Amino acid sequence: MAPTRSMVVSAMTPVAWMTWPWTARPPAAPGTEPRPPLASWPRRPAAAGPSPSCGVPGKTNEITCFTALLAPYDLTGITVTADALHTQRDHARFLVEEKRAHYLLVVKANQPELHRRLRSLPWKDCTARRYDRERGHGRKETRATRALTVTGLGLDFPHAAQAARILRHRTDLATGRCSRQTVYVITDLTSQEASPERLGRLARPQWTIENRLHFVRDTAFGEDASKIRTGYGPENMATLRNLAINTLRAAGHHNIAAGLRHASYEPFTRPLDLLGIA
Repeated sequence: MAPTRSMVVSAMTPVAWMTWPWTARPPAAPGTEPRPPLASWPRRPAAAGPSPSCGVPGKTNEITCFTALLAPYDLTGITVTADALHTQRDHARFLVEEKRAHYLLVVKANQPELHRRLRSLPWKDCTARRYDRERGHGRKETRATRALTVTGLGLDFPHAAQAARILRHRTDLATGRCSRQTVYVITDLTSQEASPERLGRLARPQWTIENRLHFVRDTAFGEDASKIRTGYGPENMATLRNLAINTLRAAGHHNIAAGLRHASYEPFTRPLDLLGIA
């Protein structure tokens, strides 16, 4: 039977999203200081939301935090999806060989040879395909997902079994403006374990993270412009932003900027009411 649970790992700050709530805080890594109280898990709706993040050491990037973030958890049978920054051969081996998990990774130009090989696959001859059409939020969107078995094609990526191409056509209903985006993904899931429909569903949370978390944190909270960069400051501020986002969504605010304005009209009472503090 195909795996039924999935986890999404994002870049920027390595935040994990899961399709079910976390139940326990992982232990601190050996040789590291315990996190301060503000770095505890943010309160959020049980359905989904930002989960624990780990700080990125200086003079490095999010790639080095991938295994540290996931190591404390039992990922057996879970499909971990990640954006292009984490499409690394060591990450794929770690997930499949050590964590006994599955992966679905986005492939972009940071892996130029792999990206070139995926683009050159015979997608026009592909018979395994899926079309999804949606209308809402002021736009209509069509997604065409095609999947190919790549075992034996010499892609030079550990445990690769399938590749998929997802073509997105989006039309803004207000302006009529059309956009098109092509995304390539690679996975160790076989065609028996994951159809094009399932691969499309697994890949979609990457866009959800971009729209629901990173875009909101940057535009509504000015995260990229923040000058808090030392000690536990960035981690604590990220936790507080997550707390604010999740609390507003739990209260029914789909537009976070509008929710912040609503709370600011009565700054001494409305934020406390949202948090359930008398």
